[in-house]
Amino acid sequence: MAMAALRREGRRFTPLISPHPMAAVRSSIITAEEQVPLGVRSISTQIVRNRMKSVKNIQKITKAMKMVAASKLRAIQVKAENSRGLWQPFTALLGDTPSVSVKKDVIVTISSDKGLCGGINSTSVKISKAVHKLNAGPEKETKYVILGEKAKAQLIRDSKKDIELCITELQKNPLNYTQVSVIADDILKNVEFDALRIVFNKFQSVVSFLPTVSTVLSPEIVERESEAGGKLGDLDSYEIEGGETKSEILQNLAEFQFSCVSSFVEVRGLVMFNAVLENACSEQGARMSAMDSSSRNAGEMLDRLTLTYNRTRQASITTELIEIISGASALEG
Repeated sequence: MAMAALRREGRRFTPLISPHPMAAVRSSIITAEEQVPLGVRSISTQIVRNRMKSVKNIQKITKAMKMVAASKLRAIQVKAENSRGLWQPFTALLGDTPSVSVKKDVIVTISSDKGLCGGINSTSVKISKAVHKLNAGPEKETKYVILGEKAKAQLIRDSKKDIELCITELQKNPLNYTQVSVIADDILKNVEFDALRIVFNKFQSVVSFLPTVSTVLSPEIVERESEAGGKLGDLDSYEIEGGETKSEILQNLAEFQFSCVSSFVEVRGLVMFNAVLENACSEQGARMSAMDSSSRNAGEMLDRLTLTYNRTRQASITTELIEIISGASALEG
């Protein structure tokens, strides 16, 4: 109250003692926030406080998302490591031959349904487009099978006519063998192919993933390549016993490699299951890294805003003191 009254008194007497009365009146009605040096932008402390509050809330969210991603990563990583024990022997047995030329190629692009995970989805889409361009030809047919909302949103812009099948919400529920096997069954029944090119991100560490293309050939192509003398894997080094022919063995193994047919009734995912798990691990690792970077950036922004707030507050206090001293001097005069 005393300070306000003193300011009012000072403003009353300022026109009387000032050699420029109009200038004194104008300066007396200027608020403390506007009394800044020429060329310096004024900012309200309330605006800075609101901005600091918003940044703090965002930082809390990013830290929480990082913790959630870390907990999900650990669970999925265990499944992915266990699935490698099934997938790697079949790859060694039948081989992985991306250079095989076929008429009908199907590119299975695996991505995530949610964002905020860096450039992991863009990488899968770029690799898929490169594989599509590499296998395109006048007598060839190349189609897409998309798993995940993010790859669908990107590929549908310029490759809508080449999309054969779209499946989303893969991770709405925790990933399991039965869920992926149903997807593999849909692809085997509804999509005709000579070769499946599965594009996914192989998990290496929290901050590193490797874009990977895994090729699964149809039984007919496997038999053709085997009869032509092509080296597909270690199968030729084994002797086949029993009543089944080599063609039947190749057909069963090729189907099992992609979808792991059990008793020829139930379909189980193998390569697809491993690819989905590897991509899910890479997604959670990329999200952890992205949220960690966001939290650090929010901390740096908070430091800058705190400095701005302190400077603005000190400037406001200095202006108040100048007004008080000016008023007191006017009263004494």
